[in-house]
Amino acid sequence: MILGVALGGRAPVAVAVRDGAFAGPADPRAARAARAACVAVDLEPAGAAPVAVIRVGGPCPPVLGPLAGWPDGSGVATIVRGGHSLTGRPLAPLDTDAVRAFAAGCGLTDFAVTATGSPVLADHELAVAAVVSAEVPGARITLSYEFGRPGLREREGDAIRNAALGPAAGRLADEVAARLPGVPLYFARSGSGLVSEHYFRRYPLACLRGAAASHARGLAALGEAAGVPGPVAAAYGATLAVPEAQVERIVQARGRAELDRVLQDVRDEVLTRVVSAGAAPGSAAIAETIVNPLSYLPDGLYRVLVTARGAAP
Repeated sequence: MILGVALGGRAPVAVAVRDGAFAGPADPRAARAARAACVAVDLEPAGAAPVAVIRVGGPCPPVLGPLAGWPDGSGVATIVRGGHSLTGRPLAPLDTDAVRAFAAGCGLTDFAVTATGSPVLADHELAVAAVVSAEVPGARITLSYEFGRPGLREREGDAIRNAALGPAAGRLADEVAARLPGVPLYFARSGSGLVSEHYFRRYPLACLRGAAASHARGLAALGEAAGVPGPVAAAYGATLAVPEAQVERIVQARGRAELDRVLQDVRDEVLTRVVSAGAAPGSAAIAETIVNPLSYLPDGLYRVLVTARGAAP
């Protein structure tokens, strides 16, 4: 039996699924014997934690700075020297002293790091993470290159939101795990697919609207005219998904042979990530590859989005 769980109402709603078929409300006594539990939840920004934001790049007007336009209490931010161009050329050496001083003095443990050019070359984001980890033991660090969007402010916004959701997602995962000890947990993604508990704790932004996506999937499977309560549809819809992961990168390639090589690197990365998201290693497979040339930048730059899926163990 697989358990579908919908959170967000006055009480959790759980349904049983046997051999892929809806089997009605789950017996609480049998729930702990489930092979897995698939959780549908919409994460609420109201519970977001303050974030220490580090942007690696050049100076900018305050209106374009980190956290500009964010509500009061969203956190603290700094800009440090460093970054790369979208062709991988270093713009400036990374100012590790500035990173170290900010990390030591900010008073926070949730960090979002965004470096200019990181979708092409993430070295400076990774170096910042190493400095922060040394200065703030137990720090939770989100790196913007993991979200892949080419625009710096868009990537930075995703990194901040992911970092801000992390503590609440951790508490939620702890609560579900306490209710279902020993049962492997999966969480519904916002669009399609599932991720493991570990992945959910690391990338909660991927599941921001997991209940909404699961609700639509459940209604489509059960039939909208059946009068199925929304939480039941969401709980069932979560069980219909499979582990999924995406990797988006900007890659540079001169010629087809080089493009094929860098595409294989991205595919290898997403296959590793989908296993981290809960797919059985032997089941992981590439589901979709999208390659678009960036015509407004130098020749040989491509935006790549690769999706992988697999079966739950």
